[in-house]
Amino acid sequence: MQFRPTRLEGAYLIEMERRADERGFLARTFCEDEFAEQGIPMRIVQSSTIQTKRRHTLRGLHYQEAPHSEIKLVRCIRGSIFLVMVDLRTGSPTLNDWVGVELDAGGGTMAYVPEGFAQGYQTLVDDVEVFYSMSHRYVPGAARGVRWDDPAFGIEWPEAEERLISERDLAWPSVAPAAAR
Repeated sequence: MQFRPTRLEGAYLIEMERRADERGFLARTFCEDEFAEQGIPMRIVQSSTIQTKRRHTLRGLHYQEAPHSEIKLVRCIRGSIFLVMVDLRTGSPTLNDWVGVELDAGGGTMAYVPEGFAQGYQTLVDDVEVFYSMSHRYVPGAARGVRWDDPAFGIEWPEAEERLISERDLAWPSVAPAAAR
């Protein structure tokens, strides 16, 4: 695996190294030792997959509140998405900054989303599946989110004639004015 740091401290894009032959390919998607060699903590305790039927569906921006904060390793395994990571860490020099990246099933790139970050994505095609590995189990009472269109972030989402967004995601608050840039 090749680890590429983003401009947000602690957030990475990880390229799988494919070993291919006439049958197809094999690629490692996680190795605790390789992550540790890079100084990147990751212990997987839960994995989930999310299937989305319609293009321009937006999910997020989600995180879990401490002490249930989680690291996420995110990979698109069918279709393509525009994934966004937002730094919500108090005192971080990149507080409220974001990074966006297109992930697709054929590209071989994963996103490492650190604790203290919100994460979400918009589907770019119909019939998408996203696979998550997390460092903490899902705790419904710790589930939190922030507005996908919060001006404090200024996220440049891909154009969409009409986005499908859940009522829950539409109801997330904006970041507190004190935390805004």
